[in-house]
Amino acid sequence: MKSLPPTPEAFALIADAGDRLLHGLDRLTDADAAAPSRLGGWSRAHVLSHLSAQVDALERLLYWARTGTETPQYADRRARDAEIEEGSRQSAAALVDRVRGSAARFLTTVRELPDPAWRTVVRPFTGELCTPERILVIRLRELEVHHTDLDLGYGFGDIPRAAADVLLDDVSGYLAGAAGTPPCTLRDDTGAPVAAFGSGGPVVTGSRGALLGWLTGRSAGEGLTTPGPLPALPAWI
Repeated sequence: MKSLPPTPEAFALIADAGDRLLHGLDRLTDADAAAPSRLGGWSRAHVLSHLSAQVDALERLLYWARTGTETPQYADRRARDAEIEEGSRQSAAALVDRVRGSAARFLTTVRELPDPAWRTVVRPFTGELCTPERILVIRLRELEVHHTDLDLGYGFGDIPRAAADVLLDDVSGYLAGAAGTPPCTLRDDTGAPVAAFGSGGPVVTGSRGALLGWLTGRSAGEGLTTPGPLPALPAWI
């Protein structure tokens, strides 16, 4: 799975994604927050609650990496869901403050993480074994994908190329190893290769944003071209 080395460039990708998200929340009202997001069953408030609570969860993994003391990301799924639900009841202003504070706190934590900690293996909630370099990708992915889920005018086509490339590598890497992923080749709208699943199959072409929206299950493939129907992808986590 994709990882990012702890460089100033990697930290800047995450900081910029957070800044774009917060800029989009400048005028968020309580009514806006209570409105549905693009995620079934979640309001925008649920998405924002998750984005802030996720930092607490990732920091538990970073504590594990720093100290060697095993610290699960969440006690269990029920605890995770309860935390999100409780946070979603806050006002829009409180939620935005939480997102802002958590974004700043995460950047401080990773920038101050000692060198040995970056080589420590931890286990996120998904069960994979990884080092904190993977956590940088997880945070970038959550910021960008959930920004689109808020349905506030920010789409996959608005994600800058550098961040989009990281996400495409990450999502396609997951799907390449997932059961049921059909053979196909992905190319961007310049014809440059993006990913290949298996051998053979159709070529799917489109902008990197359109490809990312399709791979993450956020779109039905609008803006993509391929001979015949689009391949049916398994669900992305």
